[in-house]
Amino acid sequence: MAIVSATEMINKAHEGHYAIPAFNTNNLEWTQCILKAVEETKTPVMIQTSEGAAKYMGGYKLVVDMVNDLIDSMGITVPVALHLDHGSYEGALKCIEVGYSSVMFDGSHFDIDENLKKSKEIIDLAHSKGVSVECEVGGIGGTEDGVTSSGELADPAECKAVADLGVDFLAAGIGNIHGKYPENWAGLNFDRLAEIKEATNNKPLVLHGGSGIPFEQTSKAITLGVSKININTELQLVFADATRKYIEAGKDLEGKGYDPRKLLKPGADAIVAKAVELCKAFGAAGKA
Repeated sequence: MAIVSATEMINKAHEGHYAIPAFNTNNLEWTQCILKAVEETKTPVMIQTSEGAAKYMGGYKLVVDMVNDLIDSMGITVPVALHLDHGSYEGALKCIEVGYSSVMFDGSHFDIDENLKKSKEIIDLAHSKGVSVECEVGGIGGTEDGVTSSGELADPAECKAVADLGVDFLAAGIGNIHGKYPENWAGLNFDRLAEIKEATNNKPLVLHGGSGIPFEQTSKAITLGVSKININTELQLVFADATRKYIEAGKDLEGKGYDPRKLLKPGADAIVAKAVELCKAFGAAGKA
């Protein structure tokens, strides 16, 4: 099975009141772990890369080939979409060209007129090639690929304007943050989420910064139209923690414990376990 457009899986999640897990990948092992977890739980999935991560791995085309080859070699039977996360205009164009099945154009840092203009161009081109599109309105807290936002709440009227362009799913700021959540985080703004849901005529919505949000909040967000939840930091943290414990226990000094296949295994196992947990928590397990 080759990578597929995300539109069908997102629409099914929206109708079924669950959310597709969208896991950021950072390398070969990360991708293997994600695929292992979703195959085990029979979960449709979006594997996504930031522009920086794709560059780190060797470029967009390499990522496309890697994901397709792993789907084949691992015998993956669940639907897998390959998505560009927080893409620039140029990045989205390139990913459409080389074979990503879904792209996000993040024009949230432009004024609304420029955001609408560029979003429309990306949507028209992507749809002509069967590629799904996500756009963003309102900043998401924290920093993503060098773009920092204060996390302002999205304007429902602006969300409607982007939704009316025909975007497949929409990311809107509702108090969510990239990276670790601070202790004084106020939580998701469900009143604003409900307003956006109404303004966009129940368009499938995306929750960025899904790492660390309490499950009771993600569950409520799903009831209000969130159909895709992005996860990156949470997998990075469990990987780092397991790897640190392995080294601090001196396991890398025992025999050939320094072999990368052994050194990375505890972290990889931790990624799989956390991904399995999240697939179930979002209600997507068993939906493939």
